Amino acid sequence: MPDDRQPTHNIVDDFVVPVCEELVEVLYQDNDILLINKPSGLLSLSGKNPLNWDSVHYRLVHGQEGGSPKFPEAKLPHRLDFGTSGIMVVGLNAASTQHLNRQFQARTIQKRYVALLEGWVSDDHGWVNAPIAKDKNHFPRVVICQNTGKEALSEYTILRRLEQPRRSLVQFTPHTGRTHQLRIHSLTIGHPILGCDLYRSDRSEGMAERLLLHASDLYFEHPSDAKHWHWHCPCPF
Repeated sequence: MPDDRQPTHNIVDDFVVPVCEELVEVLYQDNDILLINKPSGLLSLSGKNPLNWDSVHYRLVHGQEGGSPKFPEAKLPHRLDFGTSGIMVVGLNAASTQHLNRQFQARTIQKRYVALLEGWVSDDHGWVNAPIAKDKNHFPRVVICQNTGKEALSEYTILRRLEQPRRSLVQFTPHTGRTHQLRIHSLTIGHPILGCDLYRSDRSEGMAERLLLHASDLYFEHPSDAKHWHWHCPCPF
């Protein structure tokens, strides 16, 4: 009997992202790397749907009018979700990209994020240890699953508690790099990230016009001399 079910990637192919007017900001440039500030609402890589050509990678390779020149050899050793803003490191040649890829694979690169969560998180500091698996029935969502999930560990520190409505400004340090890790871990502790469309409460998505998740800090070795670098990208919310 033929299988009439459609492949799950069609869900992504049918989605057309809204136009992103903000430019990719170049924070630093040398012969080997770029450090950039990705705006919220921009794909890291161009999508399968031809209408979703606009992305960080496309703009870097082809240049941004009024923003940045062409970097034809630019590669992205890591990516940020469509709705996430903040710092990314870009390789400008094969050797630097390979060096950065090895660092990400070895988990020696540390990333920090800032997020605004619904409600007041009770503890000033804590950890979320909850394994993550793909949700086979609702791509691209993920789920917490003790049986089939991969290890996922997130550390958080409360920066500020806000009133009217109650919200928590949180610094996250992910110690693993699972898809949607911070978004689903926030929901797991009962405080979803504001503006998140996939992992939300009855009201959290409508409390912000964008996903309030920002990649603020990156710690890594520079590919040319192995010196330790820390770069900070201020949070816009």
